[in-house]
Amino acid sequence: MKPVIALVGRPNVGKSTLFNRLTKSRDAIVADYAGLTRDRHYGEGRMGSHEFIAIDTGGFEPDCTSGIFKEMAKQTRQAVAEADAVIFVVDARSGLSAQDHDIARYLRSTEKKVLLAANKAEGMKDSPHLAEFYELGMGEPIPVSSAHGQGIRSLLDMALEDFITEEDEDELELDDPERPIRLAVAGRPNVGKSTLINTWLGEERLVAFDMPGTTRDAITVPFERDGKIYELIDTAGLRRKGKVFEAIEKFSVVKTLQAISDANVVLLLVDATQGVTEQDAHIAGYVLESGRAVVIAINKWDAVDSYQRELLQRSIEHRLSFLKFAPVLHISAVKRQGLGPLWKAIGDAWKSAACKMSTPVLTRLLQEAVQFQQPKRAGAFRPKLRYAHQGGQNPPVIVIHGNSLEHVSDAYKRFLESRFREHFKLTGTPLRIEMKSSANPFVDKE
Repeated sequence: MKPVIALVGRPNVGKSTLFNRLTKSRDAIVADYAGLTRDRHYGEGRMGSHEFIAIDTGGFEPDCTSGIFKEMAKQTRQAVAEADAVIFVVDARSGLSAQDHDIARYLRSTEKKVLLAANKAEGMKDSPHLAEFYELGMGEPIPVSSAHGQGIRSLLDMALEDFITEEDEDELELDDPERPIRLAVAGRPNVGKSTLINTWLGEERLVAFDMPGTTRDAITVPFERDGKIYELIDTAGLRRKGKVFEAIEKFSVVKTLQAISDANVVLLLVDATQGVTEQDAHIAGYVLESGRAVVIAINKWDAVDSYQRELLQRSIEHRLSFLKFAPVLHISAVKRQGLGPLWKAIGDAWKSAACKMSTPVLTRLLQEAVQFQQPKRAGAFRPKLRYAHQGGQNPPVIVIHGNSLEHVSDAYKRFLESRFREHFKLTGTPLRIEMKSSANPFVDKE
């Protein structure tokens, strides 16, 4: 499961800049203005092959009892509760403040792993000014510069060292028969996720009630079908940010994101009576970003008429067009309709995600594709695609080597993807194509 790292500190110490640096994004708004961030903000980060979830928080005032700062403090406490490790950010330029002492006192009471990051410390690695931060009793301050990227790798190494296990370093083969297939059932609240899993199990194993938000945590249930072992993961429904009020429900969001990231296959459940909403598309986008194999199941299909079914089909084509590779099935969890074909689609998606592709076959397919249609010229040069090999599974990654490959267009990559998909009969899984150009040996010579 992905570790969670929360960034905590007083206003304007650079937490959002550090968040953007960790997630390699610009998701958090950054300005030289105190108190800009107010809500918790989640993002995905990666260090080498290890992934994590980062949480950006607003300026923390633990003892504030009224106004918006009280609400911001509540958000920060919730982020700390969700986190596996906390990075306490202080400002190395402005020095220690009374508010830093208040935050340190609170963090010590949580008994979480806390790292003290002295931000804005460019050029201050050996400065005596850092010594005053030992007063906080949080261990040695780690000098970093979020704006310039200095010291970030060392900070992440220390934050994640307790969560990188030998199992992460040397995972079981994906096609190992002893390895269970992790199947996460995701979707908006009240689409029937718990009901579907109870139907599969043949018992009321999970609480299923006609009220959004009944499931609060990601529940894992072992299951065996046709001699294959599965781990069924029932996730909490993800609703729009403005609709999430209860702190306990906000806590379930990070659990759902972790469950999707850790799954081998995600079953995206859509309510036929509600249609495909913007939130369904948002969840689907997160599944795609995580690289998981996905099957789309339209639940409560028996409860809609032919006109609604036609509208639903159009909304799938429109709002989920980026999941064209995913099979769409129509089911009724309550009436047990369509569950057989659903299991077949799940099995096919997993086989595609764990597919092994030999280098000679990939290279032959690449050369045939280039003979059929060459990539467009870029100025005086035409990209040359020489050979291909597999670079990973779940999702499958194909690495193509050659010259001037940075000029290969997205349209041509989609053309190659369709050729590879057709040959290997890939369904239900994203396919990633990476281009690696050979270095020019004469580039540094006069």
